[in-house]
Amino acid sequence: MSGQPQAAKGEVAERFLALYDSALPYVYGYLLARCGRPVLAEELTSETMLAAVDALKRDEPPISLSTAWLVGIARHKLVDYWRRLGREERSLRTIASQEPSEPAEDPWDVHLDGVRARETLEKLAPQHRSVLTLRYLDDLPVAEVADVIDRTLHATEALLVRARLAFKRAYSEQEDANCG
Repeated sequence: MSGQPQAAKGEVAERFLALYDSALPYVYGYLLARCGRPVLAEELTSETMLAAVDALKRDEPPISLSTAWLVGIARHKLVDYWRRLGREERSLRTIASQEPSEPAEDPWDVHLDGVRARETLEKLAPQHRSVLTLRYLDDLPVAEVADVIDRTLHATEALLVRARLAFKRAYSEQEDANCG
């Protein structure tokens, strides 16, 4: 807002405050549904709103002030969180030992229990959680997922294969544990 006249700054600030009040529950709900942890969802919601304020302070702010704009920022904050978590985990072990050498096609058509699926997702590595969430919960095409996670299309497709296999394995193990 530094390059804008004072009146325009005030108008943008008022519009953002009105948006903040109406969009906050949606942004928080979006994040909570994907991470499943209220404290983390609160932290990421806060980071989202701070990032939005920073964007509005620029000379040419994205004046498309909307809940969808804030949810887009929230999506990026969630992916950033998963990336950080993934880097921490990779520093403890190597990814190469986790990569299966199974075929890319996996026609696993099973009706999933929502609660168990969410619990299973929480047990996965952060990079697997993020790619599965973006692809199947946010329903983004693989090319957009690749853009969001900053990977090539082929690397993203390979990651999706590994993530689906990890999810299937963890989901099945959880099912076996519940039956036994």
